[in-house]
Amino acid sequence: MKKERNEKEIGGVLQTIERVGNALPHPAIIFVILSVVLVVIAEIISRAGITVDYYDARASEQIQLGAVSLLNAEGLRYVFNSATKNFTGFAPLGTVLVAMLGVGVAEYTGLFNTSLRKLLSGVPMGIVTPTIIFAGIMSNIASDAGYVVVIPLGALIFASMGRHPVAGLAAAFAGVSGGFSANLLLGTLDPLLQGITNEALNAAGIVDAAIDPTANWYFMIVSTFVIVAVGTLVTNKIVIPNLGPYHGDYVHEDAPITELENRGLKNAGRALLIFIIIMSLAMFLPNAPLKAPNAEGDLVITGFISNGLIFAMFLAFFIPGYAYGKTIGVIKDSNDLVATMTKSMQSMGSYLVLAFFASQFVAYFSHTNLGIILSVKGAEFLEAIGLTGIPLIGVFILLCAFINLFMGSASAKWAIMAPIFVPMMYHMGISPALTQVAYRIGDSTTNIISPLMSYFAMIVVFMQRYDKEKGLGTLISTMVPYSMAFLVSWTLLLILWMFIGLPLGPGATLYI
Repeated sequence: MKKERNEKEIGGVLQTIERVGNALPHPAIIFVILSVVLVVIAEIISRAGITVDYYDARASEQIQLGAVSLLNAEGLRYVFNSATKNFTGFAPLGTVLVAMLGVGVAEYTGLFNTSLRKLLSGVPMGIVTPTIIFAGIMSNIASDAGYVVVIPLGALIFASMGRHPVAGLAAAFAGVSGGFSANLLLGTLDPLLQGITNEALNAAGIVDAAIDPTANWYFMIVSTFVIVAVGTLVTNKIVIPNLGPYHGDYVHEDAPITELENRGLKNAGRALLIFIIIMSLAMFLPNAPLKAPNAEGDLVITGFISNGLIFAMFLAFFIPGYAYGKTIGVIKDSNDLVATMTKSMQSMGSYLVLAFFASQFVAYFSHTNLGIILSVKGAEFLEAIGLTGIPLIGVFILLCAFINLFMGSASAKWAIMAPIFVPMMYHMGISPALTQVAYRIGDSTTNIISPLMSYFAMIVVFMQRYDKEKGLGTLISTMVPYSMAFLVSWTLLLILWMFIGLPLGPGATLYI
């Protein structure tokens, strides 16, 4: 009886969040309203003369700044002159559109549908959810590719199994974004944060405590399995029951795979294999053309991963999609090929509208300096309350999780917070590696409930491809259980780690 009542209470809270959220105007209009509120808040703070002083670890300089008004001549010029640049420079825009061109070929020729029907036949239902979450977590080594590949595939896999596609989307989103810092391998974020941490130490005159990019590796490996387990539990016990039966437009297909479709899959597989071999040679040969010299003169593929990987993802879907479509007769000429990509872009029309207004809000938030002011003031508050040890780490994680709702970039936040917290905690006996890993927990867990997260608008659009009635409230209410469960379980894991006294990475101790 008690368990049943608790489940109803949980469902009731989430359904209330969903109803309230979906009763709000269209997400594009919400961003307009938020932009107006933001302008007013910036004006109030600017007139109050509130400023903050902080050391920016990326710029290696001391900075003083206050809120920037948008309600004067200079601000008005910024609003008009930057609108187009804000939109075209919106981080996810090019990534999403380029990737979706290739995905569109694979999707509208039927390659996705047929592949999943063949792949999932006889697969135990119990391993699908953890596999999707694990794939989402591991995709983080490929920069933002997980957002445009793993998340829509998570929805499609669930739909192909007759399950609610929004649950599959949510599970994938939880892995890609909520588990952003967990991984079995080192990614681009590890050296980025490590560099900022070491710069913060140098600025404070602490020259003997520098950390390596591997400083959090052991903890992140274990975190991967914890996040997969917790995410699977939340999906099965909370999200799927709360979403209820699926009544959207997607029709689950159980038809057997024909001989022609099987031949198409074989040709698509051969085409993909040839592409992978060519790309591997272009990336990993001693003088591979996709390598470029770094600051030390070594040839590396870092630039390709940061800038060229999305185009490679486009080709990875385009080439087998074309091979499959040509084999089964869906693509007869160039007109048919372009038509598949056109259909994909047509489905992204609502995303373009939403991205325009979201990009203005994100740009205003950055331009007015409100995110930086909030970060610095939050840091000053935590420094003033005088906690130590595990309570300090716990409150620090909560502070990072809260600030992450308003300032999305992991490196930008850490560049502001590291010069304050790394030396402060060092003098309390806490190692820079431990401070950094605590930051990463807070920074990851609230990504999935923050509309300021760059890809949030895109996730709403992906969700509405399966159910046009679902809105911003549905997405937030669906992701809240993941966010809270990840925050609690990940924090408890770190506390347990501190009690046992395990190293966070190779040579990375917990305490000074």
